[in-house]
Amino acid sequence: MNPLLTALARLLIFPGLLFAVPAAWFFLWVERKAVALMQERVGPPFMQPFWDFMKLLGKSTPPRPGIAGFIMRAWPLIAVSSAAGAVGLLPVLPLSGGFEGDLILLLALLELPSICIIAAGFSSRSIFGEIGSAREAALSVSYNIVFLLAIVSIAASQHTFRLEALAAMHPTFLTVLGIIAILICLPAKLHINPFSLPNAEQEIYAGPMTEYAGPELAMWELAHGLEWVAATGLVATLIAPHIALAWGTSLLAGCLFVVLSVAVVLLLSVLAAATARLAIDSSVRFYWQCTLIFAVLAISSALFVRFWL
Repeated sequence: MNPLLTALARLLIFPGLLFAVPAAWFFLWVERKAVALMQERVGPPFMQPFWDFMKLLGKSTPPRPGIAGFIMRAWPLIAVSSAAGAVGLLPVLPLSGGFEGDLILLLALLELPSICIIAAGFSSRSIFGEIGSAREAALSVSYNIVFLLAIVSIAASQHTFRLEALAAMHPTFLTVLGIIAILICLPAKLHINPFSLPNAEQEIYAGPMTEYAGPELAMWELAHGLEWVAATGLVATLIAPHIALAWGTSLLAGCLFVVLSVAVVLLLSVLAAATARLAIDSSVRFYWQCTLIFAVLAISSALFVRFWL
């Protein structure tokens, strides 16, 4: 198949927009429903994230003339685009293409929504938005060191930065260590307990999103849902595709990807329901003092295997 057509199919159909947008709403519903059940509440109906999105699209946006308004409108669109691009890069199906170093591009696209959130809070000129952005920046620096070291350790242990090659290889002990480190970072990346500091409603309203409303806020919600799909999909592709390659069909690979992604969503939701929000100093200390040691151990082991064995 033509590489360009393959890339377009991945971006637009599966695991791209045609799959990722409904999956984003579904994952948001699963997270909210799981937390509600853990807290002995009924929780939202199945279609609630979709209806919330449609309701926001129908609302008006506060007038923001000039370049400031243009910048504030641009941040959610960039976040949606980058999250959608990250989902499209995931090597869900066997022999789905890719290129050398696409893992590095995936990491950059996964990081862009956080950068947009930080910039949006400071662009809003709201004290609550600025506090939320400052928290997001401090937390992002803390967990990204662990997250990047975990990814690099996996790539170094497998001698490649190509996503399809990483997914097709059988996991090693170092790969398992890296996946665990990634899972530890996901609650902070997805802004759920115990690391829901940037958007702590009880303290700073909606944090960086305080000044957003209408379609702009709808885009932020969609970007958040797509982040769920991309982040959980990254973990799923590191575990599942090599099994699907051994078993055979592309349909099995796709089903396995969805099942494992939902399982990761449920795991993170249970963690969110079982924990309370940590303070910013406790969150930063957690990543710097605890999981950083874990990530350094993983990458040191990977480099040892790479150069001395």
